[in-house]
Amino acid sequence: MSEPEKPDPDLRTRLVDVGVDLLAREGAGALTLREIARRAGVSHGAPRRHFPTHLELLSAIAHRGFTDLAARVTTARGGGARDPRAELAELGRTYLEFALENPGMYELMFRNDLLESGHLRLRDTSLPLFGVLVELVAGARPDVGDGFGAGSGSGPGARTVAGALWANLHGIAQLWRWGSLQLATGTDDFGPMLRTALDAHLGPEAGR
Repeated sequence: MSEPEKPDPDLRTRLVDVGVDLLAREGAGALTLREIARRAGVSHGAPRRHFPTHLELLSAIAHRGFTDLAARVTTARGGGARDPRAELAELGRTYLEFALENPGMYELMFRNDLLESGHLRLRDTSLPLFGVLVELVAGARPDVGDGFGAGSGSGPGARTVAGALWANLHGIAQLWRWGSLQLATGTDDFGPMLRTALDAHLGPEAGR
């Protein structure tokens, strides 16, 4: 009796590579197991040795995106030498540039309803990124504290402020990608909107 065929780690990597390329070219709607297998040059059943479900393959592809974004965030922070607000400004620009350069990946990464994030440990990459945002918000606004609840006053905590800022950045990214903000504001530079979003959540920058 022949031994059962073992999963090929090189094939797993190739399938994810093909999925990342397909996502960039055609968007999340094109990411089917059958199409990825066809482009990888294997039978349509071969991916299931590595990804028993479609969700697990999508999650592995999204993990590449989170890894890329995490590397960009680390570079943008530059060792954390600047003040928190300056880091937040650079982080916001990095996030928006990533979203606009990688629209298919960006859309997939934050579709928590599509991803098996707990099973493939996506949260191990995605939640620390949010943690960086919380840390910088707490540094830029000592009044909000560093947790979920209210800070030293009656306002929201750092996690709530960070969540609202993230939602604001996400909205800018989506509307900019669709061309809506350019049409409404008459500008081709998202910089002023990024600064305005930071002012809205952190207060006006000193000296400006």
